[in-house]
Amino acid sequence: MRKKIFLVYPPSPVLNREDRCQQPVKDLFIIPPLPPTDLMYLAGVAELLNIEAKIADYSLGGDFKKDLVKFKPDYIVANIAMPTFESDLKVLETAKQIFPNIITIAKGAPFLTCAKETIQYNSYIDIIIVGEAEETIKEILEDKTYNDIAGIYYRENLTIKYTGKRPFIRKLDELPFPARHLVNNKIYKRPDNSKPQAVIKVSRGCPHHCFFCLATPVSGSFVRQRSPENIILELKECINRYKIKNFVFWSDIFTQDRDWVIQLCSKILEENLKIVWSCNTRVDTIDEELLAIMYEAGCRLVSVGVESGSQYILDKINKKTTITEIKKCFKMLKRAKMKTYAYFVIGLPWDDENTIKQTAEFAIELDPDFVSFYTAVPLPGTKFYNYAKENKLLNEECSYNGAYYNPIVKTHSLEKERIMELHKLAVKKFYLRPKYIFKMIYKIRSFTEFINYFRAGLSILLG
Repeated sequence: MRKKIFLVYPPSPVLNREDRCQQPVKDLFIIPPLPPTDLMYLAGVAELLNIEAKIADYSLGGDFKKDLVKFKPDYIVANIAMPTFESDLKVLETAKQIFPNIITIAKGAPFLTCAKETIQYNSYIDIIIVGEAEETIKEILEDKTYNDIAGIYYRENLTIKYTGKRPFIRKLDELPFPARHLVNNKIYKRPDNSKPQAVIKVSRGCPHHCFFCLATPVSGSFVRQRSPENIILELKECINRYKIKNFVFWSDIFTQDRDWVIQLCSKILEENLKIVWSCNTRVDTIDEELLAIMYEAGCRLVSVGVESGSQYILDKINKKTTITEIKKCFKMLKRAKMKTYAYFVIGLPWDDENTIKQTAEFAIELDPDFVSFYTAVPLPGTKFYNYAKENKLLNEECSYNGAYYNPIVKTHSLEKERIMELHKLAVKKFYLRPKYIFKMIYKIRSFTEFINYFRAGLSILLG
């Protein structure tokens, strides 16, 4: 009889559970729910081993217990996020109660720092995967001796054992494509036009070591890219098999390697793929020529981690960018006819009334099409987390509930309640400007787009 593996996003508020972000959807207004691409990769690995896989995203609904009992898996893997940590673990506890012999496996960014304590105090967890999971899950499913599988914590009798850090996967082309046939792709839609949207993970790794970011701890400082040819094959599968033509090109910094971006865009054009896609960038990694070929190849939205409108704050968080570079970047993007999405962080340790005001005003000056003002989150594994603990900005009762919207920590000069007030004020000042409202109405091209923007606007008004 074929073995079975059940891969789940636990019942919780909707989060995008990519390890470096773990961001909520509801409270941030225009963030769409993304498909569980990480689980689809693991399912693809399992299917190559002739193991039957099932994927379920319970943050969007469904009956976990009913599905569990019906499927009767041999293994269950749960993606655990910091904002919903305690409730996420309950799916593994439930699975072990119903099927005592099931192998329960947890994965996720929180385990960069708390894997040993988690498995030690939760006897229903058999294995915790630390780091990239594809090769690790393959070896687990091949029944290798746990001690010979790098990158896991496991229990042997009453002893917790760690097998050491697993090296990052260098040859990403060797990974199977995500098992998209195991999810309902139609429910993961673009927020503007409600068309199905897939995530294509094109590279991993970030060399920039920003103060608050998990990208480098999670994916390493060496940028590992898939070949353009391999990405094209996955795009063709999405187009031909799943009728998906809208994509997020997921990477820590898409434009880090200019030549590789040009090669990928050239391949898309050579293959005459009629697709629309978005990506991210750093302000110091683009130029007019690069943006022109990206646009020609279907790129229509670029997101930029601006973080702050204060040069002082940018320097303190080791962003290594300047206000001048940021302004130049947004001017280039607009000339290239790209929609722009700016990310800002409010409530970093050195933020005060003045720097947060500068950030809100800078967002209005840049005038991107979309903006997210996140409240600062000291995720375990970041420099921010260590700093917050050392400087007593993070109290013992710290809760990550509502992270990115509800403040988690105070700053050196502001309490959490004031950060929340300034955060809400920044959102309303940006989105409720008559200039912005009329600009977006002018750009609307369908009734669906109108309804989606109207709902987002209503959320902001009531927020």
